[in-house]
Order: sequence, then structure tokens, then C-alpha cells
Amino acid sequence: MQPAIYLDNSATTAVLPDIAAVMHKMLVENYGNPSSLHGLGIAAEKALSHARRQVAGLIGARPSEIYFTSGGTEANNWAVWGLSRARRRQGNHIITTAVEHPSLLAACRRLEAEGYEVTYLPVDPRGIIRPADLEAALRDDTILVSVMSVNNETGALQPVEEVARLVQSKSRAALHVDHIQGYGKIPLNCQELGIDLMSLSAHKIHGPKGTGALYIKEGLRLEPLLVGGDQEAGRRAGTENTAGIAAFGLAAGLAAAAMEERVARMREMKIELAMRLLEAIPGTQINGPPPEEGAPHILNVSFPGVRAEVLVHMLEQRGIYVSTGSACHSRKQEASHVLKALHLDRWRLEGAIRISLGALNTPVEVTPTVEAIKECVTELWAL
Repeated sequence: MQPAIYLDNSATTAVLPDIAAVMHKMLVENYGNPSSLHGLGIAAEKALSHARRQVAGLIGARPSEIYFTSGGTEANNWAVWGLSRARRRQGNHIITTAVEHPSLLAACRRLEAEGYEVTYLPVDPRGIIRPADLEAALRDDTILVSVMSVNNETGALQPVEEVARLVQSKSRAALHVDHIQGYGKIPLNCQELGIDLMSLSAHKIHGPKGTGALYIKEGLRLEPLLVGGDQEAGRRAGTENTAGIAAFGLAAGLAAAAMEERVARMREMKIELAMRLLEAIPGTQINGPPPEEGAPHILNVSFPGVRAEVLVHMLEQRGIYVSTGSACHSRKQEASHVLKALHLDRWRLEGAIRISLGALNTPVEVTPTVEAIKECVTELWAL
């Protein structure tokens, strides 16, 4: 059998060997509690401080503005709930988009049940919001605007710079950016853009699962989700996951050093995959932005007369791993809310697969991937 070709990096990535080695060292050697006053505790605290600098450096933040979490979901929840509850007296209106990650949308729905009002901005056929819609939605009582930098299913890039300009010039709202899919791939500088909150995750950049971070702009008030300890400057209680955090830091450092090369390689592979699939399989449709646009690592595509779930399993039998969409809801039977927001035909909704690239993918994987997809689609058409 040929080696497996893993193309589901938007769901999670393989931990790189050097990063795994850092985790192992933290677990078996530098295992002290960072809150302890003895030498092992101090060594662990130094490791956390170093990781904080590494994670902050990739987004132009101060290390003191990085707060480690259990992952991207907690970071999104904390940003939305913490900010909204801290500003309850200032207003109760939140603006987000119809294509956000489920962890963000679920947090907004819970706030709606508590009496907050949420505006969900529509997107164009590429999956991108119209700045004019945001400007029209801003109100005196708008307390939070939340947008993702990169859509996890289609790779669409939201106009974060223009969003930031509008929020700052037309409102008193805070701006939250879910940068989980863009971190290490799409440069965003929090200080230059005036972003107030930003969600990050380790396992999308070849770090471990269960570790993330929330950037909180200095001076911004946020209610904590977890209480009962003084960790993370008293804003997020609970003994820190030192092994995961140290690994997250190294993953961020490696991503920063290799970003230009990684992005160029992934973009080249994405465009070639799209062009060759369009040529090889009649009726193929790209869902979301054109291949040359959008994030460098995500391609969403549908084939006529083919159900995504069946195709995913057939490809797995050939050693190729892709996804039907977001891993957070891929086991559900209903169509993706992201693709629904693009108003696609039913066959495209039911047949969409996501191909997502990572640092370990190489151009030699393009040909066997295209050939395998063509074989599977041809088999399904014959049936």
C-alpha cells in the first residue's frame, strides 16, 4: 500500500517530532506546578513565559496579553460571553456572521436566550461578508463584533482590516477575531489593526490538542469563565497545561520561522489540486472563493451525483484522508450551515468534501490524490 496522504489538516494536524519532544520533557522532567515556589515550579513558570512570548510574537501582541485556554472553543466562548457580560450595562447587541465556527455561534445563541440581540451578517457567493452590511448593522448599543479571519470549511478570508476600521470609526464595540484557521498562515497584527480579542489554537499548527489561547487587549475588561485560582493573571483559573503550552509556544515559533515557505507550498498545491480536479472530473464545482483566492490551505469541492460521506470512506480505503467539512459537526446528517449560507444547489451541499493542507504535505501527493478521487467518482457514477 502507498503511504497515507493526510489532507484533513483543518480538523487537526500531526504533532511535529520536535514539538512532541518538548511535551515529553515537560511531562517527565520539568513537571512542576508553575504556581509552586520551589525550583521545579520556577522552571515551569519560565517555560510558560517563553511560550507566551512565542505565541504573542506571531500576532504582534504583548506576552502579557496572551491567556492560555483549553483550546479554540474555550477561547471563542470566553471572548463572546466574557465581553458581553462585562458590558451588559453598555448594550446588548452583538454582530457576527452566518458562517462562523459552531463554538462561536452556539455562544451567541446562548446569549440570545439571555436577552441579548445578535445580528448574523450574510455572505456573498464566495462566503465573504459585505462591509456595507456591517456598517448598516452597527448601532449605539453594539458591544461586540466577532468575525473569523479564515473560514474553516471554505477557506474564505473575511476583510478583517476593513472590519476593524469600521468598528473603530463607527462604534464603541470591541472586535473579536477567530484566527484559529489563519494563525501561522495569514499574518494579522493585533496592535496595528486595533483588534481587541483573538482566538488561537495549537493543534491547527502542528501542536497538541487541548491547548489554545485568547489574546485580550491590555485594559479590556472581560468576565472570567473559570474561577477559583489566580492562574493566568487571575483571569482564567486552573493549573496550567504546561506540556501543552510549551509545545504550543514551539509550534508558534516554528510556524513564524517557516510561514513564507509553508504558505507558498500549500497555495501552489491547492491551486494545482483544484485545476486538475476541474479538468479530470466533469461538473466539478469549487465551493467558496476561487482557488487562487482565500486561505492557502483549504479547498472545498463538490462532484455531481456523489455523496460526500461515501466518497470520504472510499478515499480512506485508498489511504487518502479528507473531510466532509468541519470536524465539529461532520457526523451530523444535515448540510453545513456554511455552505447553506452560500445558497448552493442541494447536490453541492450533499457532495462537498474539504481538502486541507498542512506543513507536512508535499507536491508529490497531488497526483495520487487527483487520481484516487477520479477513480472513486467514476466508480460511483457507474453504480
